[in-house]
Amino acid sequence: MEAQVKRFAAVVLEGKVAAALRAAGASEASLAAATRAMMHASMLGVDSHGVRLTEHYCNMLAGGRLNKDPQLVVEQRGSGSAMVHGDDGLGHYAAYRAVEVGIALAREAGVGAVGIDHSSHLGAAGAYALAGAEQGFVTFATTNTDSMVTLFDGAARFHGTNPLAFAAPVPDSQPWLLDMATSSIPMNRVLLHRSLGLELPEGVAADHQGLPTSDPELANMLLPLGGADYGYKGAGLAGVATLFSALLTGTTLDSDFIPMYGGDDRSTPRNMGHFVLVVDPDKFVGREIFGMMITRYLANLRAAAVRPGGERVMAPGDQEWAILAQRQAEGVPADPDTARFLGL
Repeated sequence: MEAQVKRFAAVVLEGKVAAALRAAGASEASLAAATRAMMHASMLGVDSHGVRLTEHYCNMLAGGRLNKDPQLVVEQRGSGSAMVHGDDGLGHYAAYRAVEVGIALAREAGVGAVGIDHSSHLGAAGAYALAGAEQGFVTFATTNTDSMVTLFDGAARFHGTNPLAFAAPVPDSQPWLLDMATSSIPMNRVLLHRSLGLELPEGVAADHQGLPTSDPELANMLLPLGGADYGYKGAGLAGVATLFSALLTGTTLDSDFIPMYGGDDRSTPRNMGHFVLVVDPDKFVGREIFGMMITRYLANLRAAAVRPGGERVMAPGDQEWAILAQRQAEGVPADPDTARFLGL
C-alpha cells in the first residue's frame, strides 16, 4: 500500500494539516487537538484515521456542521464522574479535555469516568487512551459511530465501527496500547483502498446484500470482528461501545446518526457521544508495584514460545512503536488524494 504514496517529514505534514484547519476557520485550541490526534494516527500506522481526514473536517467546518470555535463546558456529576459538552466542535478537542478532567478526578477518587456529548468524529480512540497513559494513568476511551457494520449473520448495517482503546503506563518504556475497532476493519480503510485502487482482505466487508466482498467499490458495509464464524464477538463488543458512549451520555444511537460520508447535509451537528475512563494506580496497588507488575507481565508475554513459522510474540503497541520509529526516520506516508488537498 505504502509503495503508492509519498512520504513527508512529520513536521511538514503537521504544519500542512494545521494550516488547512486554520484556513477552514477552526479555533487554535480545537485545530491543535485535531492535528495532534491525526498525527498520532499517521505516525503509528493508523492511516485510515490519520491526516487523510483533514479534508473531511475542513468540509464540515465550511458547511457549518462543526462549530469553528467551540466553548467546552465541564460539569462534574459525582466524586469520580463528569460530563463534557463538546459544543458541536471537533471531537478531538472534547476528547482530550475529557482525559484531563478524568485525570483530575482520578487523582482524588481513584477513577475518573467522563462522558462527552454534543461532539463529533474523534478519530483514533487510542490517541486519548495514550494521552492518559503518558501521564501515568490506566485509560480507556471509546465512541459509537454511525451504522456501517452488519450484525452476526445480518444483512444490513447496525452498529458503527465502535472502537475500544486501552493504554497503561510502563516504566522506562512506551505505554501498553490496544486500539481496536469492533468491526474487522474501519470504513476509512475501505475508502483508503478505493483511493489507492487496492483490493480488500477477505472477510472484512460485505456488499448491499450482506455477502462478503473484497472489492472496495462494492463494499457497502463492514463485517464484525470475528468474521463469518465468530462475528458475534465483535457485534457484542460494538454494543459495549454504544452502552458507554451513547446510552450513558444520552446522545445518538448508531442507527440514528447522520452518516459521516455521503449525502448533501454538511450543516446539521451529529451529537456524537464518547466516553473516557481514567484509573490512578496509586489508589489501587500503588504506582511502583503496578509498574513492577506490568513490566514483568510484558517481559513474560514477549518471551512466550513462538509457533513454528512465527516470528515473535508482540505485546499490544509493539507494532505501533516500531512503525513510529520507522516513520520518524523515513517520513510519514500520505495517500494521493490527501497529498493533493494539503498541497504537498
